[in-house]
Amino acid sequence: MIGAIVFDVGETLIDETRHWGEWADWLGAPRLTFFALLGAAIERGEHHRAVFEHLRPGLDIEVETQRREAVGWTYRFEREDFYPDALPCLRRLRAAGYKIGIAGNQPRQAEAALAAAGVAADFIASSANWGVEKPSPGFFARLAAAAKVPSGEIAYVGDRLDNDVLPAREAGMAAIFIRRGPWGYIGAASPEARRASAIVQSLDELPDVLAALQGHSSAEQPSG
Repeated sequence: MIGAIVFDVGETLIDETRHWGEWADWLGAPRLTFFALLGAAIERGEHHRAVFEHLRPGLDIEVETQRREAVGWTYRFEREDFYPDALPCLRRLRAAGYKIGIAGNQPRQAEAALAAAGVAADFIASSANWGVEKPSPGFFARLAAAAKVPSGEIAYVGDRLDNDVLPAREAGMAAIFIRRGPWGYIGAASPEARRASAIVQSLDELPDVLAALQGHSSAEQPSG
């Protein structure tokens, strides 16, 4: 029975359009070109950092991030960055009694940025602080430890098959695939999408999906 719901960040809770667009501007690349390169990298199964390598071979992203910070840029999540269904979903599920976690492949600053944005969660974690990234089994082991429930009682929600759905299933968790964002739309065409415990188009569907997964008649009845 599911008692804890853990969410990925980018393209699950956060629309990353502003984030990637600002990188394109900083690098002096047309946004269309940057986004096209990102889509191509996703289709080829490459890390998103391949985009930076195409635009600036040998670019050190950490150093470049420090340069941006030196001129006043800060890592942040603005209210408009959240998908409209994100914060209401977190509040609804938490009010229903589910334990809520947020954990993704993110820099350390993401934890403070999410907290500053008023995200309601029992825990917020980043791969940078954990020292391990998805899809490593170690990431999902840390996730289960943070949730303080067995893996079989956790549902992980994410937009990627390779980083979210498949490794969560391997870890013994329910995996809910949200079909949005570039990874979500491209991944939905893969036969492996069928390995998800459920596929949703919006987080508004989550309460009913969770209820169906554990045989509850009401979305407002979490597991004990």
